[in-house]
Amino acid sequence: MKTKYELEYTVNTSPNVLFNRLSTAGGLAEWFAEDVHIKDNVFTFVWEGNEQEAKILQKKDQSYIRMHWLDDENPDTYFEFRLNRDELTGDLALLITDFAEEDEKDDAIDLWNTQISELKRNLGL
Repeated sequence: MKTKYELEYTVNTSPNVLFNRLSTAGGLAEWFAEDVHIKDNVFTFVWEGNEQEAKILQKKDQSYIRMHWLDDENPDTYFEFRLNRDELTGDLALLITDFAEEDEKDDAIDLWNTQISELKRNLGL
């Protein structure tokens, strides 16, 4: 059974720039997958010739986007990118919510860490 986990990364850029990287095919192709297409609210992600599709469940500009992998049989799982600005420091945090099997969770977190490093490099941070 998959369990939910959350990760938080500080990404000091404008919410507009960051949200574009999280919610558009072009933005996601810069750091998340080799190639990304979108049609009818379904993203197609390409890694090493393999395609995986995710449907957008909810989206609010410059706030969050939530998607569900279409090959995941559990309808309650999703992954979400959420922006959160700290009122005191002004820092912009990227909160990632995802689900993984308990024995795959560490690998999933390592993968997110790698992907977010790529995102920050892409943003010049």
